[in-house]
Amino acid sequence: MDRRHFLAGTAAFGATTSMLTSRLAAQGKPLKIGIMNDLSSVYSDYQGIGSKVAAELAVADFSAKLGVPVEILTADHQNKPDVGAGIARKWFDTDGVDIVMDLPNSAVALAVLAVANEKNKAVVASGAGASVMTGKMCSKNFVHWTYDTYALGHSLGKAVTREGGKKWFFITTDYAFGKDLEQNCADAVKASGGVVLGATRHPLNTSDFSSYILQAQSSGADVIGLANAGGDLNNCLKQCGEFGVGKKQKLAALILNVTNVPAIGLANVQNVKTCLAFYWDENDKARAFAKRFEAAHPKNDAPNEMHAGMYSATAHIIKTMAKIKSAADGVKFVDAMKAMPTEDDLFGKGSIREDGRHLHPMYLYETKAVADSKSKWDVFKRVSEISVQDAWRPLKEGGCPFIKA
Repeated sequence: MDRRHFLAGTAAFGATTSMLTSRLAAQGKPLKIGIMNDLSSVYSDYQGIGSKVAAELAVADFSAKLGVPVEILTADHQNKPDVGAGIARKWFDTDGVDIVMDLPNSAVALAVLAVANEKNKAVVASGAGASVMTGKMCSKNFVHWTYDTYALGHSLGKAVTREGGKKWFFITTDYAFGKDLEQNCADAVKASGGVVLGATRHPLNTSDFSSYILQAQSSGADVIGLANAGGDLNNCLKQCGEFGVGKKQKLAALILNVTNVPAIGLANVQNVKTCLAFYWDENDKARAFAKRFEAAHPKNDAPNEMHAGMYSATAHIIKTMAKIKSAADGVKFVDAMKAMPTEDDLFGKGSIREDGRHLHPMYLYETKAVADSKSKWDVFKRVSEISVQDAWRPLKEGGCPFIKA
């Protein structure tokens, strides 16, 4: 989806937000939120327009209620760190943006965070995944909301290895997110008594996975771990099906999501486990949100966990703004976010840890059998809940410099 279609598809919904902002304008300067993600490439369906839709739903629910006018800007970072950093600098210096959100592609997120640190502005990531952002690259200006590579890698690595998948080989996207996801999963595999035989890495936005799949097949591994996401994961899984990978080796898709499955076909991802923070069909509140989201989405897509994270994080940002009245100082704003417990219909009760990690339960899901699926988006069944203590890396193990200090 290109930027023209993105803007056209959200015009009506955006008009509603603009009218709401106008009514609240007399109460003070609007809180400006910049949503930066991929609007035109490998992650455009995975987050893209849906992140804006989710944030605007939170604005509709909390802005007038709490007396906080909100203005939302969007931009396409094109999965390029220099482009993302340039947009962030312009937003902060010229456009008056207070907070940057979403940021799928961890390399871009780190580049944007460097600018935010320089300008003392807040960054809240729902789409970025690399756990280093609350580890050695942590920042007092940053909150990591929905998931990270530690939670995904450790949960799946433990579960699949304990089921008998002892020998692993990885197909990994070649940038910060993929490498971090692979490492976290590999650590869990080894801790659970398994071994890692090797890995092969592909560029972002790859169309032909044949050489990588052949390496994985010939490795002798019991499990092929897919440390990639979005369109890359879709293409990889489809081609794994064409090569018959699932007949002899297990597939562990470390970031498989409801948004992926229709494009792949449920039949091509049978008996695959995944770790999620949110699933649209989990309870009545989640289903109600999904209904609103689908109605507002130009393609009528269901929300995935990153979209739910955008709603949850935006709601907490508005609550924080209502309390402290200014987001001009990024560190002070993030400190205020941390001081308040979090609670909403999608993530329930939670908190933000000192290193910026938002803490909430995670859940292990498994793809449904084709015969059990009742609709396009009815693709997962819950296996178990992963407690806060088990889901997230312990604070003392992260290596966040300001925590040590």
